[in-house]
Amino acid sequence: MTVTPITKELIEKFLTPRETHSRKGDNGKVLIVGGSYIYHGAPVLSSLAALRSGSDLVYTCVPKINASSTRSISPDLIVIPMADSKLTRGTVNKLLGQVPVDIDSTAIGMGLAIQDVEAIKLLVKSLLDRNVRVSLDASSLVKEILPIIEGQNVVVTPHSGEFKRLFGESVGNDSTSRLATCEKFAKKHSLTVLLKGQEDIITNGEISYTNSTNCPCMTVGGTGDVLSGLVAGFLSRNKNMIEAVSAATFVNGMAGELLQKEVGNHMLASDLISKLPTILNSFDN
Repeated sequence: MTVTPITKELIEKFLTPRETHSRKGDNGKVLIVGGSYIYHGAPVLSSLAALRSGSDLVYTCVPKINASSTRSISPDLIVIPMADSKLTRGTVNKLLGQVPVDIDSTAIGMGLAIQDVEAIKLLVKSLLDRNVRVSLDASSLVKEILPIIEGQNVVVTPHSGEFKRLFGESVGNDSTSRLATCEKFAKKHSLTVLLKGQEDIITNGEISYTNSTNCPCMTVGGTGDVLSGLVAGFLSRNKNMIEAVSAATFVNGMAGELLQKEVGNHMLASDLISKLPTILNSFDN
């Protein structure tokens, strides 16, 4: 199978331009579901990244205990409080009644506390039934979700530990075995897989890309949440899963490389968001 290293020239083809006469909502409506008592910042980082990616509207669903603090961070977020502090089936049913039916994409799991695995299955299945393109990260990456997402418009975004939890097999240490394992499970379950690491791997089992835009400062907490927001943002406008995911991965890495030059190893995940306009504007010129 041919593996293609991602380049800026390639990503330029994957980015969807904003139409001159478009109206609010035409450039993507995104749902972010995440957060918990401890990890209140994760869904905020994802939501702001989705907005900076070019999406028009972002709905941020967080536990009720986090709603006020989330609103105070940015007036740009449309905050939907969860009824419970953890994801339950009751919470999901109420959430589905509050979210617009024409959401384009969603990212689920960043910092999310899940009380009942049936709740995450219900949420994902319900959104897929609405033809929403789904990105799963962090706590949503559990093996029980696989029967729900096989053959659907879904990308999973694990690091190596989450990959083993989801698929039951380690990816290995060398690049060849990591790629082969990712391709195997992507093809087996008809999914798009983004394996995060020093070299990111993006594959749907038929097409594979590698992304080497990475640097030591990206190990700081929250950079994966920014990536999840970018994935959801690009998916809201580009229905081709592997193109959107590859674009998000490359842009996130480019922002990290820019910050590495400016602040060395002292960046924050929120710094990535501040650099996204610079990176994305470079594709427009």
